[in-house]
Amino acid sequence: MSTTSESDSLEAGEYLYAIAIAGKERAYDVAGIHGGAVYSVRNGRVAAVVSDCARQKLRPERAHLAAHKEVLQRLMLDSTVLPMAFGTIADDMKAVRRLLALNQEDFLEQLERVAGKVEMGLRVRWDVPNIFEFFVDTHPELRAARDRLLGNQRAPRQEDRIELGRLFDRILNDDRQDHCENLEEALAPCCAEIKRSPFRNVNEAANLNCLVERDGQKRLEEAVFQAAGLFDNNYAFDLNGPWAPHNFVDMEIELNGRK
Repeated sequence: MSTTSESDSLEAGEYLYAIAIAGKERAYDVAGIHGGAVYSVRNGRVAAVVSDCARQKLRPERAHLAAHKEVLQRLMLDSTVLPMAFGTIADDMKAVRRLLALNQEDFLEQLERVAGKVEMGLRVRWDVPNIFEFFVDTHPELRAARDRLLGNQRAPRQEDRIELGRLFDRILNDDRQDHCENLEEALAPCCAEIKRSPFRNVNEAANLNCLVERDGQKRLEEAVFQAAGLFDNNYAFDLNGPWAPHNFVDMEIELNGRK
């Protein structure tokens, strides 16, 4: 769910952090992008949380990312929100109110879906010095192919390396699929939804996003601990959060006349 203004103008715009159920318009005790005041703007049954910001593309610098994250963390303390993607800027307040009006029903559906819930991330990685050698040691099919293609005296051909790489990728992805399925089965009883995220590097064995009730975080932690017992010491588990439910907000919006 993201749309970023492409204007290079330095005129004032409105930086959007999140969408929430409308209450009284209010200011929040947290600093936004460039230290700006954070406040809500309502239209109908929904509200946008915004701060004033120059109407230009915002670079994902550490300070900007940290401010965006801090605002979302503050909002989560007392409300359910739909987080906007970093860098979402409306041309003006009229555009914000138009966004709320045009997308009100979609926003309400999404807010109902994530009401009272937070997102937790679970990453599992192979904690080994060399992932290829680990797979050679644990998968006879790959070991036999390695010995056949690279084990003779001549220099390996490029096509042999490609063939071996393809076999490694297939086995790696098969193992990832098995690990994700087993973890999803183990965690499903304590999650409203589970989604997979792309792997960030070759050592990642699973990358899951879990939507859980606010008061269900401890139950998820216990389930992850139990699931980790099914893996040996070659795996490392990282449960992180709670976060705003970024991976469970799925809609396109129209902003500044564009999608």
